[in-house]
Amino acid sequence: MANAKNRSMITAILVILVAIVLYGVLTMPDRRTPGQKIGDAIDALPQGPDKAVRQLEDRTPGEKVGDAIKDVGDDIKHNTDR
Repeated sequence: MANAKNRSMITAILVILVAIVLYGVLTMPDRRTPGQKIGDAIDALPQGPDKAVRQLEDRTPGEKVGDAIKDVGDDIKHNTDR
């Protein structure tokens, strides 16, 4: 009985720690230099000017993940509308 409680407590603590670390990673500030941002924008130009402009903005990794998910959704919608 005590062993099951300990296991549950350890699992809960691990889940909380993982959530805290994940939140910290997703909200980290953008640490790219202006030169790196310009380079990323130039690399993104073939994908469209809107995606290139996004590279110039300060964005957290969470915002970048959100943009990537939105882009995939837009690509799927565009490819299925034909």
